[in-house]
Amino acid sequence: MALPALSLLETRVLGVLVEKQHTVSDTYPLTLNALAAGCNQKTSRDPVLNATEGEVQAAIDTLQRYSLVVESSGGRVMRYAQNIARVLNVPNQAVALLATLMLRGPQTAAELRTNSERLHRFADISAVEAFLRELAQRPDGALVAELPRQPGTRETRYTHLLSGVPIVAEQSTANVGEEHGIAVSEVSAIKRNIGELREEIERLKTVVARLCNELGLKE
Repeated sequence: MALPALSLLETRVLGVLVEKQHTVSDTYPLTLNALAAGCNQKTSRDPVLNATEGEVQAAIDTLQRYSLVVESSGGRVMRYAQNIARVLNVPNQAVALLATLMLRGPQTAAELRTNSERLHRFADISAVEAFLRELAQRPDGALVAELPRQPGTRETRYTHLLSGVPIVAEQSTANVGEEHGIAVSEVSAIKRNIGELREEIERLKTVVARLCNELGLKE
């Protein structure tokens, strides 16, 4: 059965399932609540979403029709697991790259190697590029594509094609980074890092406040 172009939320659901299978294996397969939380996670996501459980359930229902997601029975609530490798007939290394693209958007090979490390540890960038080439040259249809290099950038970025062929950004968008000597992808990475640092600071503030309260100290 040929796959249709998946929505952003549908690809996010798949990416989250792959990610959590590796990072929180003790609670995988995921419940609807956990899956929705993963989809709306503010770190390591681009773009950040605010999907309801109903919307996530609708995405799951669509993915189940194509066997990309399967239900796991047992316990008091339904749990869900991904089935990408079997449906698309790709190795686990390729699944790791696809999931990273679905979670974080277009990335360079170097960014993919770094961002997919928790899902699969690639020996070097050339190994990432080799799997990307395989995904781009599949006889059954390409699953990734190399985007045109934007002015001011040093490396090309890759995107997944599970949502169809992407619309290339307007020239004026690329020029924003060029004028300041910063690649658009680098700007996105900086924004993500700032968001993660802000969340880390808030967590540290909470810890310090709790310690001060326990020790009877003023902040």
